[in-house]
Amino acid sequence: MKAAEFWAASLGRAIDPDHPGTRGHYRMLETPPDEPLVQIQQVEHESRAHIDIETDDIPAEVARLERVGAKVVNRFERWVVMQAPTGQRFCVVRIQCPGFPKNANRWG
Repeated sequence: MKAAEFWAASLGRAIDPDHPGTRGHYRMLETPPDEPLVQIQQVEHESRAHIDIETDDIPAEVARLERVGAKVVNRFERWVVMQAPTGQRFCVVRIQCPGFPKNANRWG
């Protein structure tokens, strides 16, 4: 499933093939115990989910996501709207959550 591969690469989480939620049109991503679960569902209709990816370096994160297949849709002063190869739109935003970078991925 291309969507699961894209989101696994974008979020720095492997697809968890042994998770009970990985079956049929569903793929679970590996998740630390203190973080929200991420399940990708293959659907026939337009995607309705939207996520924000927080970062302390928006240009670097946008470039990294472009390397794994995303495209820039629009650039704003404080965020960038992107589109996954499977059509879902998401934003790359500045840090929003208190406690960042706890559990943040470190790329490169």
